[in-house]
Amino acid sequence: MPLYEHVFISRQDLSNAQAEGLIEHFSTVLADNGGKVVENEYWGVKTMAYKINKNRKGHYAFLKSDAPAAAVQEMERLMRLHDDVMRVLTIKVDKHGEGPSIQMQKRDERDRGDRDGDRGDRGGFGGERRDRGDRPDRGGDRGDRPSFGAPRR
Repeated sequence: MPLYEHVFISRQDLSNAQAEGLIEHFSTVLADNGGKVVENEYWGVKTMAYKINKNRKGHYAFLKSDAPAAAVQEMERLMRLHDDVMRVLTIKVDKHGEGPSIQMQKRDERDRGDRDGDRGDRGGFGGERRDRGDRPDRGGDRGDRPSFGAPRR
């Protein structure tokens, strides 16, 4: 059977138990139609990039399934009809990734790479950095101004 990954967003005013109950509900829909859920993850409440149905946040859930296309279509149909589900995304994959998804991994465990090397030259618009010698001489020692660290008289 084909392998799929599903992500759906449910309304923010649901409790965590209700959001996890939706995962179980749609897992049974797949099972009733001849498929099975290999793994599921509840990602929690996350802020969305834009409002969906007047909601700024939503409960995110992730499912990995091994199911026939008819079972996936039925699950998606029921998700789109469900009042608590705002968005659904299903992707057909060649194989499921091992371990937890990227969303469930701690930020420190992720491979962040060399942070200094990817920024390139920080020189400005033209990429050329001006040295202090390029500035015109302002003249004088500017002794008439107090420095920030010096006490005032």
